[in-house]
Amino acid sequence: MGEVKTADSLNSMSIPRGLMILGLLSAVMLALVGRVFYLQTEGAKKFRASTIQQHTARETLIARRGSIFDRHGNLLAGTVLTRAVYVDPKEMHAGYVARPGGLRQMEADVASLARIIGRKPFDLLLQIADKNAARYIALSGNLDDIIVEDIQKLDMPGLGFEWESTRQYPGGVLAAHVLGGVGSDGQGLEGAELQFDRTLTGRDGWKKSLRDSRRRSVSTLADDYQPPTHGRHIVLTLDSQIQQIAEEELKNTINEFSATSGECVVMDPSTGEIFAMASFPTYRPESIATSSAEQRTNRVLTHPYEPGSTIKPFIVAQALEQRAVRLTDVWPINGPRFVTSYGRRITDVHGYDKLNTWDVLVKSSNIGMSMIGQKLGSARLRTGLHELGFGSRGGIELRGEDAGLLNNISKWTRHSPDSIVQGYELLVTPLQMTRAIAAIANGGMLVTPHITRGWMKADGTLEPMVDARIDVRTNASAGLPVIDRKVADEVRRVLADVPVRGTAKHARSENYNVFGKTGTAHAAVNGRYNEINYTASFIGGAPYESPKLVIAFIISNPNKAKSHFGGLVAAPAAGRVLERSLAAMGVSDSPVLSVPPPQITDSLFNFDAKAYEKKPKSDVADVRD
Repeated sequence: MGEVKTADSLNSMSIPRGLMILGLLSAVMLALVGRVFYLQTEGAKKFRASTIQQHTARETLIARRGSIFDRHGNLLAGTVLTRAVYVDPKEMHAGYVARPGGLRQMEADVASLARIIGRKPFDLLLQIADKNAARYIALSGNLDDIIVEDIQKLDMPGLGFEWESTRQYPGGVLAAHVLGGVGSDGQGLEGAELQFDRTLTGRDGWKKSLRDSRRRSVSTLADDYQPPTHGRHIVLTLDSQIQQIAEEELKNTINEFSATSGECVVMDPSTGEIFAMASFPTYRPESIATSSAEQRTNRVLTHPYEPGSTIKPFIVAQALEQRAVRLTDVWPINGPRFVTSYGRRITDVHGYDKLNTWDVLVKSSNIGMSMIGQKLGSARLRTGLHELGFGSRGGIELRGEDAGLLNNISKWTRHSPDSIVQGYELLVTPLQMTRAIAAIANGGMLVTPHITRGWMKADGTLEPMVDARIDVRTNASAGLPVIDRKVADEVRRVLADVPVRGTAKHARSENYNVFGKTGTAHAAVNGRYNEINYTASFIGGAPYESPKLVIAFIISNPNKAKSHFGGLVAAPAAGRVLERSLAAMGVSDSPVLSVPPPQITDSLFNFDAKAYEKKPKSDVADVRD
């Protein structure tokens, strides 16, 4: 017989099942309690954070980039805060679907938007449709308030606006190579914009705003706000009017003589302040992204060249300084050709019987310079040029300055002295030449060229930049004495004769006594000279009696069929730059230039005192250098 289960045995089997059910109910209760606890603590925090995130937005407050001004406070570069429009295609689509006739209305509104921002309706609609799952598409930037208001009137879901900064250059191409430009990210790319980028940029701020269901700002949270630190404003030494004059004359000369490029520098010889720095070809800073490397190159700093006869004043100054020669010394030129002791032939454009040192410089005699160079000697010749800054950087604040080339004496050959006194076998930059002629103009001090006056403070006053070489009280270069004052004054007086009796007659002004030197040099192409490529140049300043400005004016590869001589190509334009600039500065007219002293005039070539009375008609045959 089978076993008969009693009531006690059945009860004993149901106890574990009851415990299981009880345990399960307890676990469920514990889970519910835990969930309630979580929702009241961490869950509540996350929910509140999610809610805040959905109804608040962090917005970047763009720092305005500092402006750049010229020495008179004229704006050269400034930043304007404008707005850009963007779309959230997903939100736009959802918003129109909820409206009667939604998609058709969307198409009409997009067409209206396209017309307002200057886009083709079909292209804009296609752009939005192709990215209908995206949350952000930039549509157009640099919008003024009127355009923004017209867009807002459309009341389109998904559209939003954001601030953006636009860099503007009111002068167009004016001082492009000094200013440089900024990229699409607002960072400086060239010139002063790059050099002072960190201080000009400033630091962005931010704020958090409450938003409604359409993501529109309702209010700003008081505790979540960091204002931007705007960039500082910088004041340059440039004079916009003189810069404009320099650029006009440079461009006109290049066009007139079909040249490939050119440079012009105008400087205050006493302080080293740059009033104008122009290079051609040029570009528009606002379009720097589409400009070529050649257009952006500041040739004043980066393109050294062989100076030709414009180097001669500095060699004569050194020879006088070392008492190797005197201005009254007479040199036997004996015609247009001279053969050195080692057999090298030196030639002059014009043939002279004899010239004193004064006229060797005025008439630009290569033969006379060769003899002066022999008297001076290689060591003193190189030392004198080095002390005038050749072969080294001048220290201007802008990047890319080239040191030029002045070989160590150990690399010189027996040909070197004769080459160098004619302006070959060394390379100089336009800035170096301007700095050197400033030493002749200011009494023998080698100033540091600089382009900045300082940072503008909130009250409009200037805070000078920290530079041990610049006197913060006068903004003048400390300067190094490199030529005896008496010698510098003598050489400057000789150079004042060059526009009267020498190769720079086309630089002579009716109002001011100009001093200077012309140069015509072969330009090497692939290491070889030819009869096509030349550099025509002029260095000088005015007024002679109290120099306010010095200039270097260089034209590369003028069309030889039109002319390639410095006296015909560079000197006229340089003279006009000086005359127009001095007039703009309000400088009084010069007195009549006095004739040289009798001890000089007794041995000058074809001396005629009447030449000093008024500006004579230029003799083309006398300006070929």
